[in-house]
Amino acid sequence: MRTDGGIFLPSKMTAPVKIRIAIISTLALCVPLGAQDHFAQDLARYQNETDPVRRARELAKLGDEQVDLAKRQLKAGDEVASLQTLEQYRDEVRATVAALNGMSADAERKPAGFKELQISLRETIRRIDDLILTLEVDKRPFFRAVRNDLSMDQNELIDKLFPRKQERSAPKSDP
Repeated sequence: MRTDGGIFLPSKMTAPVKIRIAIISTLALCVPLGAQDHFAQDLARYQNETDPVRRARELAKLGDEQVDLAKRQLKAGDEVASLQTLEQYRDEVRATVAALNGMSADAERKPAGFKELQISLRETIRRIDDLILTLEVDKRPFFRAVRNDLSMDQNELIDKLFPRKQERSAPKSDP
């Protein structure tokens, strides 16, 4: 490659260099498209699932992808779309927690679904905390509201998984 004044000129590049640049550019464009396609497939699988336990497991996998999408939207300068992505995730979590509660299963004895979703929520909330720190101060309250809603859902799952035990004996009275 030759340069004129430190600038690379495409007209001065050899054919193999142009081919390499074209291949690298194509691969760079395909990676985000593949990630979006994978996200769309996972989202469709979650939405089509009818069993609450399997739905919770699918949502546990989907959380990281939705936070990553929100981060990419923020980097592109679209705070509204990023917030909407996180709100969509919050709504999915609420619906799934409600479905798990509607099963009337004992989460302490059969934690399937409850446990996976609670662990995923804990990790996702941490990632949302990191995302919030990258925002301008005036935008943070909107994202914190979503984060707090997710935290309440996580606490509800913890309460289901680890219910408080009632005292086994009556309290003793002092004479």
